[in-house]
Amino acid sequence: MEKGEWENETAVVEFILLGFGDFPELQNLLFLAFLVIYVVTMASNLLIITLRVSDPQLHIPMYFLLGNLSYLDICSTSNLLPRMLASLLTGDRTISFVGCRTQFYFFGSLVTTECYLLAAMSYDRYLAICKPLHYGTRMNDKLCLQLAAGSWISGFLPSTIMTCFMSQLIFCGLKEVDHFFCDFSPMLKLSCSHSSLITPFLYILSFRDVVSPFLLTLTSYVCIITTILRIPSTPGRQKAFSTCSSHLIVVTIFYGTLIIVYMLPSSSSLRDLNKTFSLFYTVLMHLANPLIYSLRNREVQEALRKAVRKCMALIKN
Repeated sequence: MEKGEWENETAVVEFILLGFGDFPELQNLLFLAFLVIYVVTMASNLLIITLRVSDPQLHIPMYFLLGNLSYLDICSTSNLLPRMLASLLTGDRTISFVGCRTQFYFFGSLVTTECYLLAAMSYDRYLAICKPLHYGTRMNDKLCLQLAAGSWISGFLPSTIMTCFMSQLIFCGLKEVDHFFCDFSPMLKLSCSHSSLITPFLYILSFRDVVSPFLLTLTSYVCIITTILRIPSTPGRQKAFSTCSSHLIVVTIFYGTLIIVYMLPSSSSLRDLNKTFSLFYTVLMHLANPLIYSLRNREVQEALRKAVRKCMALIKN
């Protein structure tokens, strides 16, 4: 096929996101479940951002990073769930090549950004527990801005490169993507192009932008746990561990499901299991983050109570 014919073919190609179409009897139930998840995720993360901005007590490094994570959760949820809800409601599972490429771009960017943000948050907890006397001087506003900006830039840059590779792939007509969103690996399987150069580059970027932040996070927590175990008093150990346990839970779930999904063999017998685990780091984590990280936190709860009292006072007046 000539290059011009390839370009014409690619320009009109559409994909079918099979999603959870294997369970037609559950479509209404899935729609309601994902709708509730979407509404609660958006509301809880918007609440965290609002409290962080409005309450001076939350103007500290840890909550600055949590505010960035909440904004990321909003973006990630809005990238995937509205399209899933529309497909479940209407039964139309088609998505254009441009739409698929755009969804992949933001998915890849935001997942990578989350890896770096979690690493930055683990460094914050490392300084707070292992270097408490130096925390105030090291974890200043300038470093917080640098960590947050570096996380977002490091997330979007590799995804931009991979999306450019995707735009060069040739697809031969209408194809079925056995997933509920456009991920690079399922798309690569549908391509008619020669992909021997793309796959090694994908592994290099994955190691640098997923494995490296994971190792940094893991190293931070090894130091944190070692420091906590050295604390002589039991109440002291419990207090220190309570400051990082939420982050450790999130990191374990996020990286655990991410590793399982991309380490599972790509066989038809495991595709439903792959989709289920994918739901954890693409959908459920963004619901869990504000609940695990922030709304359980004493300072956030106090800020919420003050905000409620102010609203009640305004209503009475």
